[in-house]
Order: sequence, then structure tokens, then C-alpha cells
Amino acid sequence: MSRVFITGSADGLGLMLGRLLTEEHHEVVLHARNEQRAASVRQSFPTAAGIVVGDVSTVEAMRSVAEDAAAHGPFDAVVHNVGIGFREPRRVETVDGLSHLWAVNVLAPYVLTALMPGVRRLVYLSSGMHLGAEDTDLRDANWVKRRWNGAAAYSDSKFQDVLLAFAIARRWPHVSSNAVSPGWVATRMGGPGARDDLDQAHRTQAWLVTSDAPEALATGQLLYHRAPGQVHPDALDRERQDRLLRICAEASGVPLPAGPQ
Repeated sequence: MSRVFITGSADGLGLMLGRLLTEEHHEVVLHARNEQRAASVRQSFPTAAGIVVGDVSTVEAMRSVAEDAAAHGPFDAVVHNVGIGFREPRRVETVDGLSHLWAVNVLAPYVLTALMPGVRRLVYLSSGMHLGAEDTDLRDANWVKRRWNGAAAYSDSKFQDVLLAFAIARRWPHVSSNAVSPGWVATRMGGPGARDDLDQAHRTQAWLVTSDAPEALATGQLLYHRAPGQVHPDALDRERQDRLLRICAEASGVPLPAGPQ
């Protein structure tokens, strides 16, 4: 039996994953943005081992969520599922002066990874849209200089999630750190027009955090339906990976530990 923390799991793929893991007799701690969403999940999912509440758009909240999650641990795995889609019509700035989309999609997974270093399996939700990333050199990660484009900002953030997964895999070789592209599926984020297989969208994550198969225990992969997915070639670049870690450490004030503890 594994104990798993899933961020952004009040609905959509995160909640589907939580239910699947519970059905398979694993312990699951969920995460909701606010108390209203948490109350709804508690009512509909009473078998969850716990629920952590916090809007991870601010660094202070990211730290709080990491602290509260640790109180429910220790965890065998964390699935960094939390994310904002590609429909933000303008650049929303957080109290930390960061792009809201970037803070939630990229910085929050980094901060929780850094502050929960004992976890042995890590999964970061990416997207096939990462292949369309514009700023692969990370010259404007927070969209300060460019005219806002929600789809492009989302693609950039999902590219950075792959960078993050690969950077952790390299920095922490004894941790299984992988990215997953769930496909374009008909969740609230994906929209009703999505045509990929919703039933498969959460199963790779479950396999990665519970299976003892050698393929599931491997690290530094981008997977789509339990098979190798197409990776943007720039995501393999170590200099870009390290640059993202530096950007995240500077933005959050949270350094990445040298290795899992």
C-alpha cells in the first residue's frame, strides 16, 4: 500500500486519480484550493485519508500547503496535478509579482518538491502542448516582456514542468521523477470538445506511483498512456533545466535541497 498526495485534486483528473488509487487500496491525501471545494470533496469522497486546503498561487500559500501536507505524511509519492488551463484572457499578477498561471503551474510544483524532499516518486503533469513552447530559453518565464497569449503561456508552463521533472531526476537520482501528458481530455480544463480517452488520462499517474515494474520505477521520462511520449528536444538540455531551478529558487526564496532526506 502506498500513501500519495495529489495536488489540485478537488475535481478533474486529480480527483479521478484519487478515487482510482483508493479503489486499489492505497491511502490518498487530496488538495483543494479553498474550504468550499474541500467541503464538497469531503462529502463526495469520505474514504480519502485527508485533504489539504490552500490556493497555491502565492509563495506563502505554497509553503503552507507543503507544511500541512507534511503533517499528513510521510508520503511515498506526490502527483503535482495542480494547474491552470490555457484560457486566461490576460496576464494576472499575484501578490508576489508573478504570473498567476506560472506560479500555479510551475512554481508551486517546484516549492512543494523542495519542501517535501523525502518523497521517492514524483509525477509532474505536463501536456502535449509543451511541444509548442515559445520561450524554451526561459528569457521571459513570467511573461513580463511579451504580449499575453494564454495558450502560449500555458504551453511554456507545461514545457517547464517537463524541465522540472527532468531536472529533479538528474539532481536526485534515487528518486523516480517523471512527467505525464494525460492527453486532451474532456475535463473542465480540457473542455467538451476534447477527443482523447478520458478513461486513460489518470491511469499512467497511478501506475507510476504504485507499480514496481521496472518501467514505472524508471526516472526522467515523459509518458503518455504508459508509453514514451514525444519530448521537446530543448527539455533535455541540462543548462535549461538548471536555469529553471535557479529561476524558481529566486522567485520563491526556497532553495532545492542537494538530495532527498
